[in-house]
Amino acid sequence: MLFDGGMAAEFKDLCLDANDHQALADWWCAALGYRRHDPDGDPASPVPIEDPAGRGPLIWINPVPERKTVKNRMHLDVWGSAEELLAAGATLVRARDEDIEWDVLADPEGNEFCVFAR
Repeated sequence: MLFDGGMAAEFKDLCLDANDHQALADWWCAALGYRRHDPDGDPASPVPIEDPAGRGPLIWINPVPERKTVKNRMHLDVWGSAEELLAAGATLVRARDEDIEWDVLADPEGNEFCVFAR
């Protein structure tokens, strides 16, 4: 069944789970050039981060008690420098090779993402 607009869903935001959501919000802000958008400033609340240029999606960094234990079923793809992201605290999951044209990295909490060179 579709909604009145002819579609079942419309993209809204992205969400990432984190044990230390404050630190991970800072890491992704630095990595993407995003900024925090904390309307209430409550350190226990999820942290929304936004692209100051308005091009990228709003990303919520949500506090969760459990650690990541299995591969992501959904992930981010970014344009960028794997070397700079590794220097900033990411870890290499899989380097580009003859089978893939991107690097697979993980953020400091283990959330995987793909990095494509421009």
